[in-house]
Amino acid sequence: MERADVPGLVAVVLVTVATLAIGTWGLRFSRTTSDFFVASRTVRPGLNASAIGGEYLSAASFLGIAGLLLVGGADMLWYPVGWTAGYLVLLVLVAAPLRRSGAYTLPDFAEARLGSRTVRAACSLLVVGIGWLYMIPQFEGAGITLRSAIGAPEWAGSLVVAGVVLANVTSGGMRSVTFVQAFQYWLKLTALLVPAAVLVAVWWGDGRPAGAGGGDWSHPVAGDGGVGLYTTYSLIAGLFLGTMGLPHVVVRFYTNPDGRAARRTTVVVLALLGLFYVWPPVYAALGRVYGDRLVAEGRSDVLVLELPRAMLDGVGGDVLTGLVTAGAFAAFLSTSSGLAIAVSGVLTQDVTSRLVSEQRGVAAFRLAAMVAVVIPVLAALLVRDVGVAQSVGLAFAVAASTFCPLLVLGIWWRRLTDAGALAGLAAGGLGAGGAAIATLAGYAPGGWAGALLAQPAAWSVPVAVLVMVGVSLATADREPAHARRFLVRLHTPESLSR
Repeated sequence: MERADVPGLVAVVLVTVATLAIGTWGLRFSRTTSDFFVASRTVRPGLNASAIGGEYLSAASFLGIAGLLLVGGADMLWYPVGWTAGYLVLLVLVAAPLRRSGAYTLPDFAEARLGSRTVRAACSLLVVGIGWLYMIPQFEGAGITLRSAIGAPEWAGSLVVAGVVLANVTSGGMRSVTFVQAFQYWLKLTALLVPAAVLVAVWWGDGRPAGAGGGDWSHPVAGDGGVGLYTTYSLIAGLFLGTMGLPHVVVRFYTNPDGRAARRTTVVVLALLGLFYVWPPVYAALGRVYGDRLVAEGRSDVLVLELPRAMLDGVGGDVLTGLVTAGAFAAFLSTSSGLAIAVSGVLTQDVTSRLVSEQRGVAAFRLAAMVAVVIPVLAALLVRDVGVAQSVGLAFAVAASTFCPLLVLGIWWRRLTDAGALAGLAAGGLGAGGAAIATLAGYAPGGWAGALLAQPAAWSVPVAVLVMVGVSLATADREPAHARRFLVRLHTPESLSR
């Protein structure tokens, strides 16, 4: 092994050992099925916010944003702005009512609100599909990281992350993963902040050189004209509205003690995300000076990993490389763990619990976790050369086109019916989901057709909402008898309920 590979290997080993150790420690608190699903609804806002930050800041945040900014300029800041602002929308419209619903998962909420097993089944399929779509870039990013850090084949990173995630999720479920993800948020923040501070000092000592193009660092997301404008606004819509529909984000709010704690958690999350997203643009700005070759080689996703050695020789560059590698690996582990928990919870209730007796709910959860992780790993090994941030953006678009209308209308509109919900989920899911599959398969026509496929949220979200509302009005006789009572429950603070 070359000397340059040692820091990356040490970083990966240390993060893996720390993750397994914290997960094992958390295992002693996990005894019941409720512990595995929602940590028995006892996670306080500070811990929960750190855990949300840990699982939400994925490969796209740690690696993808800096690479996008390096190639596309300042207009790519819509990605971190959108990912953060999505929590503001979630805070205002969804967080507290969703916690008061008493559900374990999104399908639970849908069935309780609409009284339909068919809607529940549709939601279960969507949770699994969105979760797997989001997991693929995590495993792909892990492969990129190990290849860059220690020269390992890309498939090795995917398998290592999958193995560690399975060990943690199956051992302690949500209770155990909460501690792991909270630790990983602060590790990721440190792994970006400390090297960034050192590299800025190096740049200052070099005489503050300007990057290629001087001060011109803003390019439209997809060029000028109508197509570029559409792409920008569609991206914003998908990111702003997609957050509330991500299964691993929503399931976190079920772990709070009450609705007030869910709101407080969201406020703290906004602060933690804002603190984190300050740093990827620093790497992108420095990359314009020291990382031009990565753009020429089509390897902008590894800017954060390779910039330290490009700017510092010797031990200093090796140590900083090891630190950012540790942060990147923590990003894959934490996000994949959250997604595995969300998908496993749905599979447990709707699939594996039928194979394993009700008295062995934990065993059913562990079987579901195996399915939840293995399938996206295999997909990641087959799907290559799809941008990490692009893949995550597609998952947001699908979530925005399905669960966003369902949650907003289900929480705030009494007249939503099961038929309307099914029709809207089908319209949004088939529209955005079909576009995502076509994009991942490499189908990329030019002009408007390509823009509508690559960024479907601007048309798929309105279609889903209009279909959901229109069919609900046309099937008013199917409005659930308990709808008014259920909405009162969602919007009544716990103190008044008691």
